[in-house]
Amino acid sequence: MVGWIEAAGRLAAYVLEMDATMSAKIYRPAKTAMQSGKAKTQFWVLEFDQASPRKIDPVMGYTTSADTRQQVKLTFETLDQAEAYAQREGIEYRVVLPKEAKRQVVSYTDNFRFSRLQPWTH
Repeated sequence: MVGWIEAAGRLAAYVLEMDATMSAKIYRPAKTAMQSGKAKTQFWVLEFDQASPRKIDPVMGYTTSADTRQQVKLTFETLDQAEAYAQREGIEYRVVLPKEAKRQVVSYTDNFRFSRLQPWTH
């Protein structure tokens, strides 16, 4: 009976330790390379950092983790909402600002212009 109480106490201490070191990353996802649309890139995401290392299951070879916060991704409409949530919940956070893509305007007719530096080939 005493062993169960000690184990429960150690587990509670571990959970409190994990809560004290909780940190997260706030970012806006980049456009996927597989599609040309910008769906799911207008929202800000709060994603928790890894609190405990992953382990390989010796029997099946799966990668496992005791940290279930890695599975949680919270979305917010604005950066201010995400920061306010993190501050209200006492979560240490860092903000990764998005880098806007630089678009190079290219015209198909430029391939055939007279002043082209390299000759056009098939």
